[in-house]
Amino acid sequence: MVNRRRGEVEAVLDGRTWTLCLTLGALAELEASLAAHDLMGLAARFEEGKLSAPDAVKIIGAGLRGAGNDIDDEQVARMKAEGGAAGYVAIVAELLSATFGGEGAPADVPSRLPQGEVGSSRTK
Repeated sequence: MVNRRRGEVEAVLDGRTWTLCLTLGALAELEASLAAHDLMGLAARFEEGKLSAPDAVKIIGAGLRGAGNDIDDEQVARMKAEGGAAGYVAIVAELLSATFGGEGAPADVPSRLPQGEVGSSRTK
């Protein structure tokens, strides 16, 4: 069972339920892979409301590894989510909300991840 107070969420990928968590190490991994200078820069990037497929792979992969799963981004990229692209966005939104939004109601971060911007490119 996941503990949302610790930032854990569950996601169904390839028909299996996984636990994801953006630990400090996972956030450091995301800072490096997404070229963010610090945690505030990383949060600001997510608040922009744009999410590319490579971003989703990196975020989901970091969350899986943060929860102790031995899986790389190539494996994550091949996984299928319930609901297709919208399912991936929902996983990312829930994980970011659990990480940056606290234990209460969903934070602004997931509400700013519109489905129409799933494939938008990210360059900085």
